Amino acid sequence: SRTEVCPVASMEYPERKLYATQFHPEVRHTEFGQTMLRNFLFNVCELTPDWTMDSIIEDSVAAIREEVGEDRVILGLSGGVDSSVVAALCAKAIGKQLTCVFVNHGFLRKGEPEEVEEVFTKQFDVDFIHVHAEERYLELLRGVTDPEEKRRIIGTQFWKEFFAVAEDLADDGRPVKFLAQGTIYPDIIESGARKTGGKASTIKSHHNLIPFPEGVHFDLIEPLDHFFKDEVRALGTALGLPDYIVHRQPFPGPGLAIRIIGEVTAEKLEILKNADLIVREELDAYNERLFAETGERNSEHSVWQYFAALPDIRTVGVMGDERTYARPVILRAVESSDAMTADWAKLPYDLLGRMSSRIVAEVPGVNRVFYDVTSKPPATIEFE
Repeated sequence: SRTEVCPVASMEYPERKLYATQFHPEVRHTEFGQTMLRNFLFNVCELTPDWTMDSIIEDSVAAIREEVGEDRVILGLSGGVDSSVVAALCAKAIGKQLTCVFVNHGFLRKGEPEEVEEVFTKQFDVDFIHVHAEERYLELLRGVTDPEEKRRIIGTQFWKEFFAVAEDLADDGRPVKFLAQGTIYPDIIESGARKTGGKASTIKSHHNLIPFPEGVHFDLIEPLDHFFKDEVRALGTALGLPDYIVHRQPFPGPGLAIRIIGEVTAEKLEILKNADLIVREELDAYNERLFAETGERNSEHSVWQYFAALPDIRTVGVMGDERTYARPVILRAVESSDAMTADWAKLPYDLLGRMSSRIVAEVPGVNRVFYDVTSKPPATIEFE
C-alpha cells in the first residue's frame, strides 16, 4: 500500500514470510493498529496469547531463585516504581535473603519516606534498612549552588552510604553476593545506543557506571531488563504495591535539591515540601475528576507531571497591615506523552487561584506564587 507522502507504506512477501510497515501501528491514534498487530502476531506468526501477569511473576520468581540460590541480595530502594517493583519481586522470590537499603537523603517529597518504610516493613518480609542521611547531605551541600555539582555530590554520597551498609552486613557475618537493579528495557536500549554510537545490537546494561570501591564486587541481577514502564507498573500492581508507588509521577534522583534553585537549606526544604504537597493534593484531585469524566488516564486529558519549585529570591508582599519580604513559589505542570517534549498544562483559573491562595495561606515564608508557562523545548521540565 502507498500514501501521498510515502511510496511504500506497507509491504508483504508472503512466500518468504516478510512483512513491513512505514508507520506506527502500536500508537493509540492509529486506526486498526491493534488489529493489525494482533493479526501479525496470532495469524501470521501463529503465536498464542497464553501469557498472564501471574505466569510472568512465576517465571521471574523462579529465575531469581535459580540465580540466587542460598545467597544474599542487596538493593538500593529509592521509592520509585522500578526499584520498588524489583524489591517486591525479589521479596516474593527470596524473602529475608533480600536487604533493601533505603538511603533517605532528605530530598523526597513530604510523606514519601514514611510511605516507603510502611510498605517494605509491613507488606513485604524483607530486611529493610532505613539510612537517615539527611543531615550529612545538607552539610555536604552547604554553600553549593551549581546544579551539576549538586547532582554529583548527591550521587556520590548515595553510593558511600549504600556500600557502608553492605560492609556492615559483611562484618555481621551476612555477606552479600548479588546487587539487584531496577534496570528496565528502555534503560538498556538508551545505554547501549550511547555506548555503541546508536547500535543497540551490542547492548550492555548501564550498571558499569556504578562506582564500586576497591575490592568490592557484586554479581548483578536485573529482573526487569526485558520490561517496559507500563509493564513494570502492571507487575507492581499484581505484586500488591500501592497505587501511590506504582503510579508515582516522574521524580529526579536528586529530588527536591534540584527544585531548589541555589543553595539547599533545611528552611528552603521545609517551605518546598509544604508547597509541593498542596500542588500534589490539588492536581491529584483534578486528574481524578478528569478521569471520572473521560474514563481515560492519558496525557491528553490529565496533567502528566506537576510540582513546586523554589527560586533563590525574595519578593515584597503584604499581609494584613504588614509588609512582608518572603519567598515566591513556582508552579510547574506539564502534559507529555514521551517526556521528550512537553507542553505547559492549561489549568483552569479557579484551580490556579486555589493553589496560590492555599500556598500563601498555609506555607510560612511564602508570599507570592508564579505559574511557569514555558514548554519543552525551549525549557526543560525540571528547573536544574
